[in-house]
Amino acid sequence: MNNHERFKKAEFAAIVGIAGNIILAALKYVIGIYANSKALIADAVHSASDIAGSLAVYIGLRAARRPPDEDHPYGHGKAESIAAIIVAIFLLLVGIEIGKSSVEAFFDPIGPPKLIAVAAVIISIFIKESMFRYKYNLGKKLNSDALIVNAYEHRSDVYSSSAALVGIGAAIIGGKLGIGWLVYADPLVGVIVSMMVLKMAWDLGKESIHNTLDHVLHDEDTEELRKIVENIPEVKKIDTLLAREHGHYIIIDLKISVDPQMTVEEGHRVGKRVKKKLLEVANVHNVLVHINPYNADE
Repeated sequence: MNNHERFKKAEFAAIVGIAGNIILAALKYVIGIYANSKALIADAVHSASDIAGSLAVYIGLRAARRPPDEDHPYGHGKAESIAAIIVAIFLLLVGIEIGKSSVEAFFDPIGPPKLIAVAAVIISIFIKESMFRYKYNLGKKLNSDALIVNAYEHRSDVYSSSAALVGIGAAIIGGKLGIGWLVYADPLVGVIVSMMVLKMAWDLGKESIHNTLDHVLHDEDTEELRKIVENIPEVKKIDTLLAREHGHYIIIDLKISVDPQMTVEEGHRVGKRVKKKLLEVANVHNVLVHINPYNADE
């Protein structure tokens, strides 16, 4: 799959996320107001934040597809990781807001929510789980941090909707049976949802920041790359091999030792052969090769 096809698929997934979240957020918010459900309103706010998240991912993907230029010779691949960080920040803010509004509900008299809230939550769980599976599988296939983080936004909505379903159900039962304190299960679930969202924001943000800070692949992840270089007869030794993740692709900094009696032109040809072989590996975008004279005593 070439870069153009990759970005087309990723951008379409982001657009699907934006459209789906707009519909779900509006549905849950309207029904939450009508049904008098704090948990469903909190869930609606969560879905609304996913609109901003999917939009950030879409913008990040559009930026990442731009070719290298004078100011960005290594390309714009990190735009995806930056978009993932923005999504994590949105999740953090939403988690705080959900928690705040849910805690405030404990200090106000409330009644049980209406039964229609249950139907809205069940529909949301089904749609959000489908969106998670679609984006997660596509993100893994395309090696896109932004899509994977965005997928987990949908999964966090599944968790929050599942919790909302329990809270709403308990509050309705409490209202039917005249158990006053059970009505507060609805805002209690809002607090639980907020903690789940905050935890997910922290985990996803930490991973995205790690990938943005020129993360280098570990030795076990570069074994295939080393074998490719070592199988070229003229290469006497690999001095250094650093494979940096740059968004969805990899850039390799390589130092190899060759016969010191080689001419500059012969060494240059070896370097070009090494670079050509490594560029055949999926996700390798660029290879920088430095030639050293081999010294058996070192």
